[in-house]
Amino acid sequence: MEVYFKPTFVRQFKLFEEELQEEILEKVELFKNSKNHKQLKVHKLKGRLSNHYGFSANYQIRIVFNYISKEEVVLLAVGSHEVYK
Repeated sequence: MEVYFKPTFVRQFKLFEEELQEEILEKVELFKNSKNHKQLKVHKLKGRLSNHYGFSANYQIRIVFNYISKEEVVLLAVGSHEVYK
């Protein structure tokens, strides 16, 4: 799966400590293989973000994304549960 990054995602990502950035990048690599989606808790979002999807980078950090096609996604935002608001 091909993964693209929105500038918003990159700005939010750069605010994290290096250790957490590495953990997020590891989860993005796992995400590229759809067999890992259950482990990452990939799910469709509701409410204001009902056209988007999300998955867990760790217990606190979430990543919001959209499918461009079956084999392409764009990562939109990364952060705590506040990223859903």
